[in-house]
Amino acid sequence: MYPEMRLETAPFQSNIPAESLAAPLSGQVGQVDVLASGFDQAVETVFAPFANFLSLVVFFEVPVLGTGVPLIVVWLMAAAVFITVYLRFQPITGLKHSFEVIRGRLTRKTDPGEVSSFQALATELSGTVGLGNIAGVAVAITIGGPGAALWIIIFGFFAMSVKMAEATLGVKYRKVHADGTTSGGPMYYLRDGLAEIGRPRLGRFLGAFYAIVTVVGVFGAGNLFQANQGAAAIVTATGGESSWFADKLWLLGLVYAVLAGAVILGGIKKIAEWTGAITPIMAIVYFLSVFAILLVNFTHIPQAFVLMFQGAFTGEGVAGGIIGVAIVGIQRALFSNAAGVGSAGMAHSAVKTHDPATEGFTALWEPLIDSIFICTLTALAIITTGLYTADAGDGSTAEGVALTSRAFATVNDTWFPFVLTVCVVLFAFSTLLSYGYYGQKAIGYLLGDSRRAEKVFQIVWVLAIVVGASASLDSVIAFSDAMFFLMSVPALLGMYFLSKIVRLEILRHRIRAMADQLPDIPEDLQVGIRDHEPSKEQVRSEARRLKALRTRRREVKREFRKAQKARGVDMSDVPAEELPKA
Repeated sequence: MYPEMRLETAPFQSNIPAESLAAPLSGQVGQVDVLASGFDQAVETVFAPFANFLSLVVFFEVPVLGTGVPLIVVWLMAAAVFITVYLRFQPITGLKHSFEVIRGRLTRKTDPGEVSSFQALATELSGTVGLGNIAGVAVAITIGGPGAALWIIIFGFFAMSVKMAEATLGVKYRKVHADGTTSGGPMYYLRDGLAEIGRPRLGRFLGAFYAIVTVVGVFGAGNLFQANQGAAAIVTATGGESSWFADKLWLLGLVYAVLAGAVILGGIKKIAEWTGAITPIMAIVYFLSVFAILLVNFTHIPQAFVLMFQGAFTGEGVAGGIIGVAIVGIQRALFSNAAGVGSAGMAHSAVKTHDPATEGFTALWEPLIDSIFICTLTALAIITTGLYTADAGDGSTAEGVALTSRAFATVNDTWFPFVLTVCVVLFAFSTLLSYGYYGQKAIGYLLGDSRRAEKVFQIVWVLAIVVGASASLDSVIAFSDAMFFLMSVPALLGMYFLSKIVRLEILRHRIRAMADQLPDIPEDLQVGIRDHEPSKEQVRSEARRLKALRTRRREVKREFRKAQKARGVDMSDVPAEELPKA
């Protein structure tokens, strides 16, 4: 997901070196580049000190056995282990049940919400599956050795429970507006969830703080950086400095902006439609590409797994030994799948469901696909081609993409690396879509769920794509790096405070599923994967069903009171919600 985060904390410097993938972005060719360079320098002068300070604070390291460990990684890691144990290892025990949920068999088309579980899954994956899976993993393997790949897999597993908690809380505390649209995410479960347990002032503060850092964080991570790297990939693939696009980066940005605008301005339904189509395509293309690499280098596959297991528990040749390897792998896993920053709570809050737990079981799959499947594919491509011993340079995204491109070239060095370019462009575009939605909901929360404010944000987001493609804005992106990971502080605090509620929702759903007590929904009324809009007759039929259900519940409560009165028990002071339901 988040490729720009370096594997070592240091005072701010440009993450994209002049000779790298993004080299044509400023000051090299044409008047547009000169202007972009001047703009970059002006921004750097003003913004770099702020980026330096915030990066040093957020990514502060403590020495552990000679290895620097960022405290933010410890914060994310501890939450992942805690919630996995607390929810009774649902990534294992609940995985089979999650198949039914993702296929939309447990929710109705008439349930409140806007998209299907599969579309929410695709929207969140479109934001997390990206350059971090290509470039970040390649750099992690060259720095931490093949053993880092195993730690990526291990903490991809623990991250599954964090996503489960985020999505469950996102649905439970979402707002369903009169027109059927929804608003949800950590800012809502922080405000309303903490108020529910008697901490309203803390909840309001954490909710507002989360929304503010989200607006800033997603602009760097999901807009400027993605547009920059998408445009740079096209320039590099078409000749670098001699490319026709080299001095027309604004044009590439404009194309990105027009395409993204056509989707983003259509709201979450349009975004979900596109991500539901793009995400499977880009995952399949990348899988087939790496599969081709593994076929060419199939004799090295057994040794690759041996190196992964040996390196993970010996740390041979790596600074810090086993601790160094583990930190590199864990850091890459958590930075790649974004477990803990709360984005899953926003994506899944728009799903058609009455049961918050259904989205928890859906969100399990996000780290599974992102960190366990796709990151492992990249790691195998790097290891089987022998590139794990290569020099990662400054550890930038450009270096990581270059390493992965060399792995692709082992299949065919003429045209196969272009497949990687297609993947980079698709990953960048899909991230623009999902992160635009997250920023939109955050600004909406800050301004009282204002539709006008959300629409203005969408327009600004689309225009910023052109700026991001044309100028590197390194210090702005570095500042956003830090703000992005600050999102995990309030988001995970909320998860800890509300962990009992998450546990109740998840385990109650599991018990009902094991007892075969979940609603039996007619096939034509099931949400499914894509066809989730009900017909007028289905809406009328559902209204009749709900009316009959309410009538039945009143009858049950009346009969219960009558029976208790006959036994001499006074039920007059018992709240209605504590009485039995039909």
